[in-house]
Amino acid sequence: MRRARFTYNESSRVSLSASGSLLPTLAIILGLNVPGLSQERSGQQDSVYDKVRSLVDQEYDSLFGLYRHLHSNPELSFQEEKTAARVKQELASTGFQVTGNVGGHGVVGVLKNGKGPTLMLRTDMDALPVVEETGLEYASRVRVTDIHGKVVGVMHACGHDIHMTCVTGTARLLSRMKSHWQGTLVVIGQPAEERGGGARAMLADGLFVRFPRPDYALAMHDDAGMEAGKVGLATGYALAGVDSVDLTIRGVGGHGAYPHTTKDPIVLAAQTVLALQTIVSRELRAVDPAVITVGSIHGGTKHNIIPEEVKLEITVRYYSDAVRTHIHESIERIAKGIATAGGVPEDLAPIMKVSEAEPVFPVHNDPELSQRVFRAMERILGTNRVLELEPVMGGEDFGYYGRTEHRIPLCMFWVGTVSPKRMEASRTKGGKPLPSLHSSIFAPDPEPTIRTGVQAMTSASLELLQP
Repeated sequence: MRRARFTYNESSRVSLSASGSLLPTLAIILGLNVPGLSQERSGQQDSVYDKVRSLVDQEYDSLFGLYRHLHSNPELSFQEEKTAARVKQELASTGFQVTGNVGGHGVVGVLKNGKGPTLMLRTDMDALPVVEETGLEYASRVRVTDIHGKVVGVMHACGHDIHMTCVTGTARLLSRMKSHWQGTLVVIGQPAEERGGGARAMLADGLFVRFPRPDYALAMHDDAGMEAGKVGLATGYALAGVDSVDLTIRGVGGHGAYPHTTKDPIVLAAQTVLALQTIVSRELRAVDPAVITVGSIHGGTKHNIIPEEVKLEITVRYYSDAVRTHIHESIERIAKGIATAGGVPEDLAPIMKVSEAEPVFPVHNDPELSQRVFRAMERILGTNRVLELEPVMGGEDFGYYGRTEHRIPLCMFWVGTVSPKRMEASRTKGGKPLPSLHSSIFAPDPEPTIRTGVQAMTSASLELLQP
């Protein structure tokens, strides 16, 4: 991350001194290193951050209790009724004006504190259909019936319980520190991030019309590969856009002993899976990041029956709209070409469908906003605990808030979850790899993760909520 610098010299001091009382304001805006004044401001900041740390100490036991409750009681996307009720309760008890059922189970809390910027803090609330195997005393034992009628386990395997806890902690601190900021704080609990529809649903229900329109929006995400106690962010593109593509390979079924009388869709599907891998390696420029992964393939019912069709479920990741369009066109071209080469009749050509009506857009961290957030987190955590990160190909519908007509500047940062001991053990020869997000054994180290997340988000909020 490049940071702007301003060199202070004697001529700067003379010209600014003439403006008298404007010196403190100009110095703060421009980041000038003015003798005396910079020391005074540094002392004030230290005092504010000491207060943040002290309040985190006071709130931690309660926040850990909230985290345990959320972790033990996860709910799937679009089913977050009880989770939303708890988020509403937490915000209301902190002094926010709270509205529920925004875009489904979405929650919006508003706290006004005079004239100033409007800042939105977003947390997601949904969990995943994963059976938890962490062995924790507060592990989820929830079982529900999903939208397909299948009984599944439910787990916060992506850490949304950490997100809700840290945002709640930040809301509590800011409500107790009103003398240190001015403006409007909007906290939203968003449903259905894992299904890619929660952000769109809240916006369609008037999020930026019924409630104050933010000047900035912040979000956090836990990191399964970063040491607890540290945070990091990428400037510019941070997370990829995501499409879920359903591809049905059709053929002519028949007896497995007489394949010459059929057009085998399993063979065609196998050829298609391999051919799709050439799109990124041979059709896109090497500098254009993209991923095409076939995550599911289903076809057939019995050893000796050639089926009529095979279904592929594909995830597509990208940063550029042009790359997204190219990938879609190539998937369809390759699937149809292989079917034609295999002698499949034209009326049985493959069927391709992008399952989401609109894409999950890439998350683009606004460069200016990201630098302000980065510096604020450095001031409270120290430079060795705030990392500059590279973009990743994971997806997040937080990017949608910045791609609508409202064009809100966004910043999402990562908070580490791995204990130093476990991190070190994973690096030794023969050490166990760290479990990733969405793993049944993913378990954040709660205390340093929660403390660091609340401190980082509170310091960033205090930086942005200045008149």
